[in-house]
Amino acid sequence: MWRQWRARLGEPVGNYNDLPGHIRKHASGKSFADIGCMWGVNGEYAFQAEEAGATRVFGVDVFGPTPEFEEKRRTRNSKVEFVLGDISRADTVARVGVVDVVFCAGVLYHHPSPFDLLVALRRICRETLILRTSTIPEVQGLPNAAVYFPMMDARARELWSLKRLGVLHQAGISNEFQASDGYGNWFWGLTPSCLESLLKTAGFRVDHRATEAFAQTVICTAVDAPLDHRLPGEDEAREMAAEISAAGVARPA
Repeated sequence: MWRQWRARLGEPVGNYNDLPGHIRKHASGKSFADIGCMWGVNGEYAFQAEEAGATRVFGVDVFGPTPEFEEKRRTRNSKVEFVLGDISRADTVARVGVVDVVFCAGVLYHHPSPFDLLVALRRICRETLILRTSTIPEVQGLPNAAVYFPMMDARARELWSLKRLGVLHQAGISNEFQASDGYGNWFWGLTPSCLESLLKTAGFRVDHRATEAFAQTVICTAVDAPLDHRLPGEDEAREMAAEISAAGVARPA
């Protein structure tokens, strides 16, 4: 009913099953990286990009490769390159380098610092980002709102349970936050407006956004980031410090 209602309003309605189509549209003749490629799909989207004509394909994850991935790579005579790493770390970014198309599905809400993750995706993205992530509904009168899930009590966590939509387990929501689960935990519930603002701040232009009740799929173009903090050199830092002191604007918060 929700999908029918939004479609009648003329809004793009997202669907998990649309992801292969987005990959086919953007991957042909391009280099491609799937960030978070293993959980539940065993590198399938990376293989789809290769079949669509991608020139070079990376699959990146913090665990794996799974036996299913290795079997697919063998039977398909695939050249998909698996990278064991965390894309929010500089060493993993260096191993992947820069690719034309970055694909990332089901990862952002599992990261404790979603902006840092988006910045890392921008660093490796030359042209296009295809991103799908769980979100929460907009909060009326409070644009760019977000909810931090860890450390909530059971009653508060129940509000964010997606059992009614068929999600059987959400680590950190279905149960208490467990540090040992690492990125398996659900960390952030971002509203669509918050997600779009984070993307823009990280250096992406949102060209297409398809909405679901608790998810968003976005297609973005890499652009200049409005925020790029640069650490000054020693001499420049001293000049800045002197200017701040002279201006008299530095006061304890």
